Amino acid sequence: MQAYHSFDFGGAVRIGHAFRVLCVTGTEAAPLAARLGALGGRIETEAELYAALSVVIDDPGGCDVVVFDCDSLGADNVAQVVTRTLRAVQSRLPVVLISAGFPTHVFPDAREEPILLRAPVSDLSLRIGCEHALRDLTRWAAA
Repeated sequence: MQAYHSFDFGGAVRIGHAFRVLCVTGTEAAPLAARLGALGGRIETEAELYAALSVVIDDPGGCDVVVFDCDSLGADNVAQVVTRTLRAVQSRLPVVLISAGFPTHVFPDAREEPILLRAPVSDLSLRIGCEHALRDLTRWAAA
């Protein structure tokens, strides 16, 4: 007898109450934003890379995590631009980068390093990435 069980349920279980996410994606319908919203996040979307970086630099307390859909933003070096820019301003805001160009998922120990998720990302991988990004929030530690 063989049993088969998929752990990707086609939907996500909430991980928090209204954590704030800036979702940077170049797609019109923004399915990534809807998937992040299903995790319990309050979503703001931005379609332009440099406008999103400006928002993050000007108001780092305006969101809890920033998620970049690198492939939809058009440039090949989006991950490098984001990483270099946020390091230059010494941002400690958690960043999740999603791209088909990454060989594997990476969940770094250092908060300054971005979380890398290989596209296409499953709901489970997206959930784990967001949980990892939000692990240091004081309101999560108090709960």
